[in-house]
Amino acid sequence: MDTTPKLTPTQALLLRAAARRADGRVIPPETLRGGARVKVLTALLDRGWIEPADGYHVLTDAGYAAIGQQRPVPPDGVAKCDTTDGLQLLEGIPVRPGTKLAALVVALRRPQGATSLQLMLATGWQPHSVRGAISALRRRLGLNVTLTRNAAGERVYRIG
Repeated sequence: MDTTPKLTPTQALLLRAAARRADGRVIPPETLRGGARVKVLTALLDRGWIEPADGYHVLTDAGYAAIGQQRPVPPDGVAKCDTTDGLQLLEGIPVRPGTKLAALVVALRRPQGATSLQLMLATGWQPHSVRGAISALRRRLGLNVTLTRNAAGERVYRIG
């Protein structure tokens, strides 16, 4: 017997898109307006698949289970970079302090470097944005960003 809940195509789309985001944020498409938007979000809230958080909605553990996934667990030692404490590491690099790019540089300057997931969590960016910013650091600022693999086979970026 199949125990997976019945989802409408719109509900499935919203849940799967939120599951791909690092923060689990539910962002309805611009084409979903008015009563349809309210109905879909209300249904997801009533079933406990999403919950309100600071003016938007995020996916719950039940929401991940509804689409057959589990909430991703960040690796040990991953925390958002506090750029105000790490500004001395930006010495000689023309990056405005307190920005996401500064957080990226701080993470890349650590001796162990940073994986793509760590950079995504530190900046709140999608994977393609992280890769684009790294490319910009190479091209525009002339930084030597190296790519290696760690013991788990993950890509690790470093400024060397």
